[in-house]
Amino acid sequence: MSVRCEVEDLIGAGALPSEDASEEEIAEAQRLLENIAAPVSDEEAQELALCFGPDNCYGLSWTLLHLIETAPGAQQANYPRNVENPWVQLLTARVEAARGNRE
Repeated sequence: MSVRCEVEDLIGAGALPSEDASEEEIAEAQRLLENIAAPVSDEEAQELALCFGPDNCYGLSWTLLHLIETAPGAQQANYPRNVENPWVQLLTARVEAARGNRE
């Protein structure tokens, strides 16, 4: 499956800005994120996991995390890239918790 244009647009913009960014940068990141309709594919989820920035970005990181979790394989996924990012770590912890609840 290919990655949709809306997802490519967000990926192309790079990581979500920090809360120290300008209002315009944050608004643009929000616009790009809101253009992506759920659910995302497993492939898109893997790529979107690279878009987490250094902080919450006024809630946009949570929005991104929840969007990634709409992928069909989200509860079994492994996110091997960007593992040093605390948001990827949280996403991985949520996957592990979901796995533990099924066992």
